[in-house]
Order: sequence, then structure tokens, then C-alpha cells
Amino acid sequence: MTTVARRGGGAVADMLDWLESSTGFGMRGIGMSPYVRVEDFTEEGTYVLRAELPGVDPDKDVELKIEGDMLTIRGERREEQKDKNHHEFHYGAFSRSIPLPSGVRPEDITATYTDGVLEVRVPARTEEAVTRTIPVQRGAR
Repeated sequence: MTTVARRGGGAVADMLDWLESSTGFGMRGIGMSPYVRVEDFTEEGTYVLRAELPGVDPDKDVELKIEGDMLTIRGERREEQKDKNHHEFHYGAFSRSIPLPSGVRPEDITATYTDGVLEVRVPARTEEAVTRTIPVQRGAR
């Protein structure tokens, strides 16, 4: 079963989503945005993050970096369209940082890029919670 995890962000995040999805105008030009749209959910104990990155070459244009419990997606989009009487190009850098579940092991994270969508999978920790009783000692007076 898949559970959708909703992130907070309030009215500003909702407004940015509305601007990006309804107008086709990005924040820095037509159809181009420095804002990376993502969705995240938990699927069978695995945290899944999907990012829309159309028009990029994942081998050259995308970098994933983990610092602590934060995943940063960075890259640059370069796109050219040519036809008989028209030549148009879009380009720009993008970056988005997303908090990951605590205690993630970076070596277990996988990423794939298919049809313009980057999918990052973060397996849940398999360690069981450790229960320990801590003795209280009397201090010297």
C-alpha cells in the first residue's frame, strides 16, 4: 500500500505550485523554472521521492548530494528547439533540498531517471529500537 506524505509549506508553497502548473510560465521565463517539483510518499517501508526533471541529461546535468539528513538535487537544464523559421532555447540552474527520514544510510539510497522523472528510493532503517535502562547513581555531597 502506498501512503502519500504531505509536506507543510502553507499558502506560499501552494501558490508556487499553482503558478507552475496552471500558467506554463516559470519564475525565470516561459516554461522554465529554477524550482524543482517533487512528490514524496512511503511505499512498503521505503521513502520514495520523485522529481520532475524533463530535458536534462542525468549523466551530465544532475548531481545528488546528501549532507546529514538532507538530500540536495542540483543541476542545469539546457534545451534547444529548432524548426524551419524558429530557434528557441531554455537554460538555467536548479536546486532543491529535501529533508530525509532521520538515520538514513547514504550507501543504501538508489536513484533512477526515466522519461524525465528522477526517482530516489530510501530504504527504511531495519535496526530495531534499542531499549536500555540507565541506572541512576547518587552524587557525592
